Amino acid sequence: MIEIDGVSLAHRGTAILRDVSVTLPKGGLTALIGPNGAGKSTLLSLVARLQPLQEGRIAVDGFPVDRTPSRQLARILTVMRQDTSLASRLTVRELVGFGRFPHSRGRLTDEDRRHIDAALEQFDLTALAGRDLDTLSGGQKQRALVAMAFCQGTDYLLLDEPLNNLDMMYGRQMMRHLRGIVDGQGRTVVIVLHDINHAAAYADRIVAMKDGRIVADGPPEAVLTVDRLETLFGYRMRVHRIDGRLFVHHHD
Repeated sequence: MIEIDGVSLAHRGTAILRDVSVTLPKGGLTALIGPNGAGKSTLLSLVARLQPLQEGRIAVDGFPVDRTPSRQLARILTVMRQDTSLASRLTVRELVGFGRFPHSRGRLTDEDRRHIDAALEQFDLTALAGRDLDTLSGGQKQRALVAMAFCQGTDYLLLDEPLNNLDMMYGRQMMRHLRGIVDGQGRTVVIVLHDINHAAAYADRIVAMKDGRIVADGPPEAVLTVDRLETLFGYRMRVHRIDGRLFVHHHD
């Protein structure tokens, strides 16, 4: 369980998060949605301790993120950031293997190698395992980064816009992979998404943010309503149900 209680953050006098409180139960896929500047990525980075807390409390499985040793926290949760820089001469296998560092400290065991092989297979990267990263497309690199996070073997995966650089087919495939590890392995995925329809189709829960606050929280059917979407994004959208699934038409 991820407990976020009274979290606020400001940068140079500008409020980024304003008294955010939410509890995310263990298991399931939670999507954070909202317009640019809503605070989604900032909230994720605070949970992952990529920046220090200013106000409030965050705990993961009861461990306060600001006081838990880094190595212990790395066995509980992993994060994939938007702005990850990569050494171009790394191979895909080497990159994915970095996910095992909290366990192996750089000395890979047979168990680590089994995790790496499983991650490569899970994200359809086995055929690319020996390729240098600088020979890959943006979408292939993105899949390799998610595979690295998955390979860490934590209960919680925090993913900041993992669909960046993915075309429609691979975006859908990525969401299916994530849904599969939630359902098949009981992992907890918290994901920042811009595509509302991916959130509608694959998330168990949606947390909608605007101006540093949570404005809606619940299952897709409760959050993705015409009125709430207008509050979030500033214009009316059409919401349909097609073959039992929600679909948001957000173009004129």
